[in-house]
Amino acid sequence: MNKENYTINLFKNSYIGDDGAVIEDFVYSKDLFCEDIHFKREWMSLEQISYKAMLVNISDAIVMNAHPKYALLGLKLPSNISKTEIENLHKGFLKACQKFGIEIIGGDTVAGDKLDISITIISKATNPIYRKKLELGDLVAYTGELGTVKKDLEKLFKGESIEKNSKFVTPILKDKFFYKASSFIKAAVDISDGLSKDLSRLSKINKVGFEFLKDLSKDELCSGEEYEILFGFKKENLDSIKDIAKKHNTPLTIFAKVVNGSYKNICGENHFE
Repeated sequence: MNKENYTINLFKNSYIGDDGAVIEDFVYSKDLFCEDIHFKREWMSLEQISYKAMLVNISDAIVMNAHPKYALLGLKLPSNISKTEIENLHKGFLKACQKFGIEIIGGDTVAGDKLDISITIISKATNPIYRKKLELGDLVAYTGELGTVKKDLEKLFKGESIEKNSKFVTPILKDKFFYKASSFIKAAVDISDGLSKDLSRLSKINKVGFEFLKDLSKDELCSGEEYEILFGFKKENLDSIKDIAKKHNTPLTIFAKVVNGSYKNICGENHFE
């Protein structure tokens, strides 16, 4: 049984199903970032952990064409955490908030045995982009390069070191490209659980399949925690999107076309225990 889907379906309503809930001109989104599920303390500094925790939440706002404004922060702090360590966590949160113009307006803290972070982002969106609006003949693309996060995670599990600029440690969000290209984009989702799984979500909600235009490796299909953008658009807007991507130094891979049928995820889960 997929417990995540089962839990979500118990609360099923018109707001659930996208990267955030749209209510009037605001988008509300939340992600958890938990020790030994999303990260291990020995792999990253506390400042890196809190910075990434904020980025993965901001990513949800971006792919809905929403501009994050406020954040609510929930922390479960290990009982033996020091003042210096708390200050290092604060540095990461503050760094991300300053970069994207966000103000932390409240939250809660509790004690526990591990470090868990819960963030709610409140964003402004006049023209939100949803996961649903794909039609037959639309093209499907993703930003950046996929696969390096999976490879780096495998290295970490083996006790090997990874590069300081690894996207596993610090995701590179494509906000400038996406906001500029948003008028040409019909549906989008951030690649948090791997291209294959997130593509299956688009398939299910739009009731369509995908004809692949190029071969993709299993690393490209199954690498989670990438936080690149998966999106669909009309074929006639391809040149405009390519021009915007070039101006913002954003690599694009146009890899599929929307067709009749369905697409099933071929990869396992990316989170670990």
